[in-house]
Amino acid sequence: MAKLDRILSSWSGAPKKGALFAIKKYGLPDELTRSMLIWHYRRPWKCIVIHRDPVPHNFPMPHPDFFEQTINYRVPPELFDEVGKYDGSVRVDRTKGEASAKCDKEPMNILALNLLNDIVVGKRSVEEARMFYAEQAIQFNVHHKPSPYTSRLLFPIPTDTADPDKPVVTMEPRIESSKDET
Repeated sequence: MAKLDRILSSWSGAPKKGALFAIKKYGLPDELTRSMLIWHYRRPWKCIVIHRDPVPHNFPMPHPDFFEQTINYRVPPELFDEVGKYDGSVRVDRTKGEASAKCDKEPMNILALNLLNDIVVGKRSVEEARMFYAEQAIQFNVHHKPSPYTSRLLFPIPTDTADPDKPVVTMEPRIESSKDET
């Protein structure tokens, strides 16, 4: 606890508030560095990271990105470009089978991942998802009105989502000859 207090004493603004929120909701972090607090396996999240150093993000309105949350999720490779067009703060890791959202509030991460799922299952286009995200963000941040999209993940979190891909190169074992044989 003393180490956590020392670390947080150097943090300020929204990242510090986000860290205190996460500690209150999820307990003490499992890992800490000067620039990150990390929680593992706090349902529904596979991983939560609060970053001390925010990244400016202008979609759907200017805000700092520092609150990152990850779930098991498989995005088909042919949809990776669509995910990139949807929201630059939503990342997918094909090999691990994960999807992450990084924003300034947990409800916005929930919204981002719910809309990612809508895109993947064909419920919304990228443009529709972006417009819906903006509408929901205004309702939540300006009018303080949560919705199911900002309150909980609206799809079951899958398991066994990793995709280690397929090898395209095989290495034949080499048999070394000894120098004495020549």
